[in-house]
Amino acid sequence: MTGLPIKRARRLRREATFPERLLWNKLRNGQLAGLKFRRQHPVGPYIADFACFDLKLLIELDGDTHGQDAQIKRDASRTAYLEREGWRVIRFWNVDVMDSLEGVLQQIEEAARFIQDQRS
Repeated sequence: MTGLPIKRARRLRREATFPERLLWNKLRNGQLAGLKFRRQHPVGPYIADFACFDLKLLIELDGDTHGQDAQIKRDASRTAYLEREGWRVIRFWNVDVMDSLEGVLQQIEEAARFIQDQRS
């Protein structure tokens, strides 16, 4: 990981949105079920909002622009690529993080347990 992706990831970390900061406060340092997440981390040609490398689990937060047709297609293409690479991708709307953070955290935990169960 060198060059442009790292610079872009660092910029995205510095310029995190409020929902990203809110969720990061709950994911960092293994606070959620002991899972280690990285934020704004390059994964292939993309930069994932939150990545748990141990489980190959990605959490993506989507704002208003993600409801537009062109962005929906880009997101679908991105998700398809990441899934082909073995990642499980979970998407949440920013408003869900702000309005129901505990519900979002519960869904992330459930996805993590599902992945762990599949590996057993």
